[in-house]
Order: sequence, then C-alpha cells, then structure tokens
Amino acid sequence: MEKLRGTGVALVTPFRKNFSVDFFSLEKLINHVIDGGINYLVLIGTTGESAVLSKEEKQEVVVFCKKVNNGRLPLVLGIGSNNTLALIDEIKATDFNGIDAILSVSPYYNKPTQDGIYLHYKMISKTIDLPIIIYNVPGRTASNITAETTLRLANDFGNIVAIKEASGDLHQIEEIISKRPDNFMVLSGDDGLTPTIIKMGGEGVIAVVGQSHPKIFSDMVKAGLNGDFEKANMLHKKLDLIYDPLYADGNPAGIKATLSLLGICKNVLRPPLVCVSDKTLNKLRDFII
Repeated sequence: MEKLRGTGVALVTPFRKNFSVDFFSLEKLINHVIDGGINYLVLIGTTGESAVLSKEEKQEVVVFCKKVNNGRLPLVLGIGSNNTLALIDEIKATDFNGIDAILSVSPYYNKPTQDGIYLHYKMISKTIDLPIIIYNVPGRTASNITAETTLRLANDFGNIVAIKEASGDLHQIEEIISKRPDNFMVLSGDDGLTPTIIKMGGEGVIAVVGQSHPKIFSDMVKAGLNGDFEKANMLHKKLDLIYDPLYADGNPAGIKATLSLLGICKNVLRPPLVCVSDKTLNKLRDFII
C-alpha cells in the first residue's frame, strides 16, 4: 500500500514528427521525474494516449519503461476497457512481471449502471492478483462511480486497494474517505485539488503536472502528507497559474506543450488530438519562463 502513497505521474507517450514513439524522449522524461522525487510511475494511462497506441506499441513502451526505470520506482500499468470480457482476456494475456499495481478506468461510453460497474471490477478482481486502483473520471466515461459503489468494492475485494478520484465532487470524495476500510486509499485525480484531498485524508495523487514540475509538485504532496499544510499551500500557489492553460485545450495536449517548452519531448500528439492553440502555448511559455 505504501508504494501508492505520495505522487504518481501518468506519463505521456512522446512521439516524433512522423507519429512514431520517441523512446529517446521517453527515457529523458522518466529520468526527469525520478530525479524530481516522484514516488511511482503510471504507464499507458489516458495521459499516455493509450487509446491511439497499438497493442504492440503498448508492449514496447512498457518493456522500455521497465528497462529505464531499472527497479528505481514502483510501476502502475493502465489497463481498462468498456468491454469487460475482452479486458479479462487482455489481463490473462498480459505479462505483469515488474508491475506493482494496475489502474483500471471505469467502463466508458456504455454508461453502465452502478451494478454494472460493480460487476466489471468484480470480474477484474477475480482475474488478477495484483493491487487494483479504480479510476473514476466521469468527464471521460460519461458515468460516475458513486461513493456507495466505491465503498462496496473496497469492502468486498481485498485486492481493490485504491481509487483515483477525478470526479471533482468533494462531497463524494469526503464520503469515501470517512467510510472506507482501513486498507483502502484515496488518490486525487485532479492536480489542482490535490492539497485539499490530502487535507481531507487522501494519500496522494496520480498527477499530470507532476511530470513537468516533479520537484515542486512532489514536495507539495510530501508537505501535505506530513501535515505541513502551510508549506503545501505555498507550493500549490506557485503552480496556480499553470493549471488553467495546462487543461484549456485538453489533456495531454497541455502537458506535452509544457514538456516541449522544457526541452523534454516534442509537441506532437496523435490524431484526433491536436496541439494547444498559440494563445494557450504563450500562457504556458509565460509560466515556464
């Protein structure tokens, strides 16, 4: 459980101008966040543009990340689908050697009922022994995992150990924190709400901006977890101006633009995603400079 405490980062997948995976930049990014004090890495998540990576590319990225990481930090693998049976088959066929946990998004587009969401995660739990992090992100899935369903899953399945909560609903998050079992963690899925969620009793975050600014962001999380909320708020305010432009044109467009300004990777996304507007890029440039 301690492996998931603190700051995880959802790594982007860097691309070259021809849209092929840029492994040179990916290595640079991994070393950048590790040197910045991040606690664990999340591979092939939404921020990694998993929806536009082939099965073979996903495997290549995971193998490469394991090699570069070389056991320095825990690794969490993003693996999810809105087709439960196909996901079960994928899990059975996946090599989880070197992976410490999985992050699995709630079924998207189908808009299942709460019983359907429960069944989805139940089937995942019965298929894999690794710790499972639920990912609730209604803005992308078009359906919310209620606090009641989250708590039901947390109590019924020992390997469902955490939730990445990106609903933005602080009342819902507070209910989960106040009623959860002792072995269940709540992780922020919103960079900007991280200090608030930690103060409420959350254990950390799976962040986006943490990969462009790993030192200041991870220091903020550490301060909050240590109860030094004055320091956490001070560091949080230093990042205030980046949050709006970072997400103005979607994720990972904002973070890729930011990383390109820092010289870490190229500002290239795969269609249908496109780069941020010039207006947004200039706001990000002003913050970086």
